[in-house]
Amino acid sequence: MLSTSASLPAYADTSAKPAAQAATPIPIGDFFSNAAFSGAVLSPDGRHLAVLVSAKGGRIQLYTVDLPSMKVNGLTSFEDADIDRIDWVNNQRIVYSVADRNIAQGEVRYGPGLYAINIDGSDYRQLASNTYSPSNTLGSRISQSMLSWNTQLLNTSSDAASDDVFVTETRFSTTGKPSSVILRLNTVTGLSKLAASLNQAQGWLMDKQDEVRIAITSTDTTETIHYRDNAATPWRKLHESDIYHPVKGDFTPAFFDAKGNFYVRASYHGMEALYLYDVKSGTMKDTPLADTPGYDFEGRPVHSNKKLLGLRFETDAGGTIWFDKDLSAVQAKIDTLLPNTINRLSVPLRPETPFVLVLAASDVEPGTALIYNTETGSLMPLGESHPAINSSRMSPKTMVRYQARDGLEIPAYLTLPKGKSGKNLPLVVMVHGGPWVRGGHWNWNRETQFLASRGYAVLEPDYRGSTGYGAAHYKAGWKQWGLKMQDDIADGARWAIAQGYADPQRICIAGASYGGYSTLMGLLNDPDLFKCGINWVGVTDINMMRDGHWTGDSDLADSYKKYGMKDMVGDPVADAAQLKATSPIVQAARIRQPLLLGYGGADQRVPISHGRAFHDAVKKNNPQVEWVVYQEEGHGWALPKNNIDFWSRAEKLLARSIGPDAPVIPGARE
Repeated sequence: MLSTSASLPAYADTSAKPAAQAATPIPIGDFFSNAAFSGAVLSPDGRHLAVLVSAKGGRIQLYTVDLPSMKVNGLTSFEDADIDRIDWVNNQRIVYSVADRNIAQGEVRYGPGLYAINIDGSDYRQLASNTYSPSNTLGSRISQSMLSWNTQLLNTSSDAASDDVFVTETRFSTTGKPSSVILRLNTVTGLSKLAASLNQAQGWLMDKQDEVRIAITSTDTTETIHYRDNAATPWRKLHESDIYHPVKGDFTPAFFDAKGNFYVRASYHGMEALYLYDVKSGTMKDTPLADTPGYDFEGRPVHSNKKLLGLRFETDAGGTIWFDKDLSAVQAKIDTLLPNTINRLSVPLRPETPFVLVLAASDVEPGTALIYNTETGSLMPLGESHPAINSSRMSPKTMVRYQARDGLEIPAYLTLPKGKSGKNLPLVVMVHGGPWVRGGHWNWNRETQFLASRGYAVLEPDYRGSTGYGAAHYKAGWKQWGLKMQDDIADGARWAIAQGYADPQRICIAGASYGGYSTLMGLLNDPDLFKCGINWVGVTDINMMRDGHWTGDSDLADSYKKYGMKDMVGDPVADAAQLKATSPIVQAARIRQPLLLGYGGADQRVPISHGRAFHDAVKKNNPQVEWVVYQEEGHGWALPKNNIDFWSRAEKLLARSIGPDAPVIPGARE
């Protein structure tokens, strides 16, 4: 703990907790409570630390810690908001936005705003409105008025003495199409001026000398990367690609280093890798700077003001490769002190002290922030994200790989409940949403750990269509909703049976969004395998997802519905028979297993109409369906009370369906 004249709130207490009775179930609220310690950022000189901690009343407040003296100073005392994103403007000034974690999506009435304050509490200023106030003015603008609600922080200035930051502001044309511009904003005066604009720009990339160098525009199917040397030179087209059908030579902008070198992500032996790109010749180096065999490189750089220090990456677990020898040695020392966690180091931009910030986390540790002194070798804890969680009672997660029936290798994470034999266990197959994302990570997952604490093994497959494992794995999932993607899920459960982990009579399937869709299709396709299902905010019909609902309450992009879905999910005309055969709502009468359905009344990704229509259809023939609506929630549960309620219902369903004392439920057949 910090030894200070003032102190961080007790919510950040990292002192040793007494061992709980192993036989006492861990309270469900411990898994689904809000984080107590939400973040920490070192000042550019390394002399101060900005931290976000739950204070009295549960609100996240902003504190600073003077590292040489360890003095703590509280900067905010909001009673109706939580401090969200923070960054250092310079060594004396912090910029931040706010959120409200006490409300869910349906109750959000305000934007994040943008605020700045000095570390001594002086010169506080609100820079951007948190209420809707549209701004359509384009061109060179210097304004003393507060920026609009859709302003977001992009970068801070590279000038150590500057009070400026760079922000994006979304503006709308007369036709309603959004376009993003970059403003240079003085955080003391509130004055802003245009730094970059380009019609229909959707994304930007700056170099380390405060120049906006890359702009990304897109139409329905085409993405264009534009480049300029500096603000005095015009934009020119650097590359154009098909959004849904990439070809050799396509790339994604990554970052500029301190020397002005431009790096991109592009294909290398079927996987994404990091390349140095020559903007003059329009070519990439022949060999990548970094690649992660078997995985797409999706890492982030670690910079100082002088050079590229290292790269973060993720394979089966996360890590950092250091180009700086001193930091590589520091990493090794910290890993020796903390051998059971992945230890992510953050370093000051222009260090004047020996302090390094460490975030230690693992499959059983939600996250602990610490300060390491490179001169003394001392490591001091600052705070835990979830102090109620005792890592010694959590269950280890392991990456496994199994073959699908057509021979495709499927990566997955397997969690076996601690204290159990690891054999013949009840199993929950947890299907990730997206589906075009990487679902599994070697981290602490609240749902997985909750289920494991109740005695269930958990399998999390990254079925075909998941990203992160190369283009072939991703493309293999196209037009396979309810088909080969679904086979991958069932084959994972059968693999767990063959390995002796799972009891074949006690397997349940669960998931949200696409995972909810997969849950329903699993109950339909493999009724003898899956004895129950847990679906929250799940898609129940592909055509309904595309066509929306008469209320117009879907936020899926029109371009994706019109172009992307046709190739990735199914053509409404050419694939009409397939889409009907893989529609849970059309076949709802066949589902007879116990089923929990949860939906959000304010969900705009999968509107509640999906759930209501399916519930009306399935309940006619299935008396074992439980239906719950959280009216204020969106696409998933934001509030602890709703997570606790939903997973309490899930716990009861699992106990009576596949728990140790549950009767064997035969699979439902037509």
